[in-house]
Amino acid sequence: MSVANSPLGKWTRKCGTILLDAITFLTFLFLDFLDAVLCVIYESLDELFEGKHNFTPCYCGKIKGEGNNGECGGEEKELSETLYGRKNVFREILGFLGLARKWEYGKERDHGYCGGGRLVNRWSDCGCDSCVSLMKEGDDLQKLHVVVRELPQANDDSRRKRAEKNVIFLHGIVSSSSFWTETVFENLCDYRLFAVDLLGFGRSPKPNDCLYTLSDHVEMIEKSVISPYQLRSFHLVAHSMGCIIAVALAAKYSKFVKSVTLVAPHYFPYAKDETTSTSMVLNTLAGKRLWPPLAFCKSVMAWYEHVGRSFCFLFCRNHRTWERILKLLTRRRELNFLEVDFTRHTHHSGWHTMHNVVCGGAKFMDEYLEILNRSGVKVCIIHGDQDRTIPLECSNSIKMKFPQVELQIIRNADHRSVILGRKRDFAKSLQHIWASFQIYD
Repeated sequence: MSVANSPLGKWTRKCGTILLDAITFLTFLFLDFLDAVLCVIYESLDELFEGKHNFTPCYCGKIKGEGNNGECGGEEKELSETLYGRKNVFREILGFLGLARKWEYGKERDHGYCGGGRLVNRWSDCGCDSCVSLMKEGDDLQKLHVVVRELPQANDDSRRKRAEKNVIFLHGIVSSSSFWTETVFENLCDYRLFAVDLLGFGRSPKPNDCLYTLSDHVEMIEKSVISPYQLRSFHLVAHSMGCIIAVALAAKYSKFVKSVTLVAPHYFPYAKDETTSTSMVLNTLAGKRLWPPLAFCKSVMAWYEHVGRSFCFLFCRNHRTWERILKLLTRRRELNFLEVDFTRHTHHSGWHTMHNVVCGGAKFMDEYLEILNRSGVKVCIIHGDQDRTIPLECSNSIKMKFPQVELQIIRNADHRSVILGRKRDFAKSLQHIWASFQIYD
């Protein structure tokens, strides 16, 4: 009998599990306390720097629907229960002084979310040109940052006879259009390519009075790409969180979309209880875990509003300083786009996109995929079998419910290497998917 299977080995593993559970409990209990303390600190600082009635309230102790008097029903439906349902034992027990007064401010602000108020750069956010350059125009002129790779110029008459073949690329959370322009653009030809910085990320506007719902993201893509470029037929390619937005966009434009390629999509069967569904997504993707370190970071950023804001204040607000330090340490003139994109968002944009798109958007996936199924839109999924960020079971579940969906499982590929580790192969897969579509006037 091996030592691992001996009674001593089993007892050792059991003790190790109990010890890890105890450390995990104490760690997150401390984070509960820290987040509650930071709530009070940020309330005071926000009042000081933004004004008594102008600062954006947090979600500590708030109940969904509170403060809007039943208005904004459409947007209220898109808000995730995980914004409000994250319990904190210290807030529940102590009931901090001044909390009720804070929600009076919150009620005034909530009403403004429906109409989309003016853009605000918070004191805790970066104000450099790369972060706010697209936020300086009037609200009606706000558009996303879009990188366009036009078709090669040619005098061929056949080129004029056929409509341009368009592809819109959507990135995942904490990323930007560089995820596509630096990887697959150079390996694709004969298509007009659009890589979008989603609302709140990269060089796109990061409004503080936006809830970053699915509708917000879809409307901004319409406003920035589909309408100005007059697209009447296009393919969609999306990675991770961008897959939910892509499916929502495709469902709205099912007559125009030729194909949808989803790379590592989120998908969780929708339960009848909305709270159960969104909480299940949060616990699956960002459950409270200490190990591995990436899982711990995700859980902290997803569960603790004020601890996460402190991280963004330290790193995102000062991203230029950190980039200079990293260049000095690595002796590089240019940083990798993944390193740059990591801090090109605000806490407000990242927090709301995580909860309202990743968690809250899960409940709409069945409806949108059913629309695409009825419309005959081709849906293809590419997923790495070593993906620890988005379980392969998500894609398998889509295939089981919608058998007509094409599923490619890439061996020995994880969440990012499914694209970054096989750029040419990925581009060939896209061209193979699009090859069956010949678009003519």
